[in-house]
Amino acid sequence: MSASQWRRAMKSPTAGVAVLPRATSTTRTTSTTRPAEPLPAHGDLPRWLRVLFRPVRWRHVLVAALVLLYPFFATPFFTFQIGAQSLALGLVALSLTFLGGYGGMVSLAQMTVAGFAAYLVAIIGTSSNAAISLGWPWWLAVIAALSLSTMFSAAIGWLSVRTEGIYTIMITLAVGVAFFYLAQQNYTLFNGFQGFSKLAAPIVFGLDLREPMPFYFLVLACSVAGYFLVKHLVRAPFGIALQGIRDNPRRMQALGYNVTAHRVAAYAVAGFLAAVGGVLLVWYNGRISPGTVGIGAMINILIIAVLGGMKHPIGAFIGAVVFVLLQNFAIDLVDRERFNLVIGGVFLAIVLFSPDGLLGLWQHLRSRLSGRGPQPRQRPHSKTTTGARHDG
Repeated sequence: MSASQWRRAMKSPTAGVAVLPRATSTTRTTSTTRPAEPLPAHGDLPRWLRVLFRPVRWRHVLVAALVLLYPFFATPFFTFQIGAQSLALGLVALSLTFLGGYGGMVSLAQMTVAGFAAYLVAIIGTSSNAAISLGWPWWLAVIAALSLSTMFSAAIGWLSVRTEGIYTIMITLAVGVAFFYLAQQNYTLFNGFQGFSKLAAPIVFGLDLREPMPFYFLVLACSVAGYFLVKHLVRAPFGIALQGIRDNPRRMQALGYNVTAHRVAAYAVAGFLAAVGGVLLVWYNGRISPGTVGIGAMINILIIAVLGGMKHPIGAFIGAVVFVLLQNFAIDLVDRERFNLVIGGVFLAIVLFSPDGLLGLWQHLRSRLSGRGPQPRQRPHSKTTTGARHDG
């Protein structure tokens, strides 16, 4: 075809008709294809990093800087006795916050699970009593302790999930008391009243975790991991279903959810958190005895969770810091035999003025300062809520 014939063919009316279907076909083909994701501009973060840092706020950066720089300014006493102990107790209280705040199941056996893990570390690993301890490597003893404690907590949950309210508290209290007397009276496995000693933290790659600063960062890493685990779970489908079961179990069962399985799984998750806290506590104390899992220790975990507030995971750690400070310095205000009165008085005052703990006081103060006034309280059974209710 010559150039003149080509120009005449393009100017003819039939040329557009011939071209139109081809263009329409092309348009249909391109309209059904998925639009390509725009490439990130120079300097933008990858998508997974943006998703990871999306919930990060300025207060998170401030708290992270504070807890990371704390041991460099504090004395070894405050680093080990206050900081590390508060984080370890907060991790045990976090398990109760997860169960009570998001699952509606107040368990008094969380310290029992932590003590069970501590006893397993002594029995499977090495301790002062070589006749009972098996002498396994510390890492293998820790893995076995965490696994068996998680199953132990799931068994407690299987016993107690069919009850509600005061009956759940009584069953978990009975389990805790039974384990206390078992550990106190059994000398073959638990070494009776004396328990086990010489249970210090191990030395890993030349790093002595018994020193205050390395042990603090070990406890801090475990606490941060537990905190973000709970934050992730309460926003995952499992956590949302668990909160729905807390608000209206019959409706969730009618929708097809297995209420018992979700509650037992929640006990297993909480048991794992408590077991990690128990291992850290036995390394902190260097010993384990029946007094560690007594009724007083179980009540202390409940006090810590209520002091901080059970509507957010951070409340467990705030309550633990306040509790440890009172436990260490209340003796300067009253006699040694009466320092528990100060702890009880502070607990009653906070519960009286703020049922939501210290977090509730902070939210009330922030509302007053911003001029919005106190927010109206939601009815607990008005509707199925999500994790946003607790994260506010």
